[in-house]
Amino acid sequence: MTRLASLWSGLGGEPALVSRVSAVERPGALSSRLPVREFAGACVGVCALAAAELAARRTSAGEVPAVRVDDGAVATAFVSERHLRTDGRAAESFAPLSRFWRTADGWVRTHANYPHHRARLLSALGTPEDPDAVAAALAGRSAREVEETVAAAGGLAVALRTPEEWAAHEQAAAVARLPLVERVRLDSAPARKFAAVGGRGPLLPAAGLRVLDLTRVIAGPVATRTLALLGADVLRLDPPDLPELPDQHTDTGFGKRSALLDLAADREGFEELLAGADVVVTGYRPGALDRFGLSAEALAERRPGVVVAQLSAWGATGPWAGRRGFDSLVQVATGIACAEGGRDRPGALPAQALDHGTGYLLAAGVLRSLSDQADTGGSRLVRVALARTAAELSAGAGDCATGEPGTGLSPTPWLAERDSALGRLRYALPPVAFEGGPRDWARGPGRWGLDAARWL
Repeated sequence: MTRLASLWSGLGGEPALVSRVSAVERPGALSSRLPVREFAGACVGVCALAAAELAARRTSAGEVPAVRVDDGAVATAFVSERHLRTDGRAAESFAPLSRFWRTADGWVRTHANYPHHRARLLSALGTPEDPDAVAAALAGRSAREVEETVAAAGGLAVALRTPEEWAAHEQAAAVARLPLVERVRLDSAPARKFAAVGGRGPLLPAAGLRVLDLTRVIAGPVATRTLALLGADVLRLDPPDLPELPDQHTDTGFGKRSALLDLAADREGFEELLAGADVVVTGYRPGALDRFGLSAEALAERRPGVVVAQLSAWGATGPWAGRRGFDSLVQVATGIACAEGGRDRPGALPAQALDHGTGYLLAAGVLRSLSDQADTGGSRLVRVALARTAAELSAGAGDCATGEPGTGLSPTPWLAERDSALGRLRYALPPVAFEGGPRDWARGPGRWGLDAARWL
């Protein structure tokens, strides 16, 4: 509980509420050389506690409902994409060009799951879409040269670093100055007034709240998937010309609706949605959406009382703030891949734990901000970064660790099946659990972009 108490304190939570959390420890879960099991449980635990806190406020129940964190449920949810089955078909994993590659002096890891990222990678390297050609091109260059060349082309490639090498990097210093979950009051908007919730069915602390979801990939969608579990009307918006990967959308689409909106061409449509939104969650690079009036300050000016939640890979400041990034690449840059493997054979965490952990932390930050608004008002900014989550997970780790991880855990008790518009789904149940709360999403995922861009 020490880790959970620390995270809860960082969220501004009342310390005494930690006593409402109980844990079911399963040592075989998320086996790793780093304390992934403990960290993952703490991330989920503070999210569940924030939900329970908000539930108590909205029911005037007095005592905060008891929270239960089960390592089995957490471990299963942290690899939800691996457990997903659609009519028996397993989800597609990393693309062939998304992997580790040998360079002249070490290793790089690339990310090319999206077609536009793949095209930029190949353009930067000057090679055809052939793994052998890519391998040959990379083998003759230094890892840092590849990193800079590909980044300059808007692609994704990161050189393997040890924890010490990352600690000496300017971006690591910028990240170290950030809180794990940054929470800022933006103005003096009036206190939020919640309608009471309760009655039949599960207790939904986010019922009646509207969430605009402008996120992609895993971390942001995990946060909004969690808010949807808790009763929020979550509307995900994507640009029409940038489709999401189908299986990724299915895995993180539970409880949500999915619509298409061109922010440049349909500003009026977005403003109508913003006027009814309680929460806006973005997952693009810092500043990337500012030209559309989507900075936290601009949103709060047009929609006083809004909670703006922002997610990035590398943090909002520092020389890498504007770079693209994903969980797998942050692991490589920050020394985690070295700690999980070695200099000669890099490894990886047993889950995309930076993505999933950050997602639950972001949801927790939103829920705590909503609770705080009921007391003191004010539009709020909540900000997280994968690299800052990596620093929290890696705290105290040395150079390249030794030893072997332990055994795994059967996920069967924490899997469910249902029919959906996409077919018969097998999926991981949500790990966020508190007394009287929901055990599953009210609705399954729908097809990408087919919902109307309007509130229910």
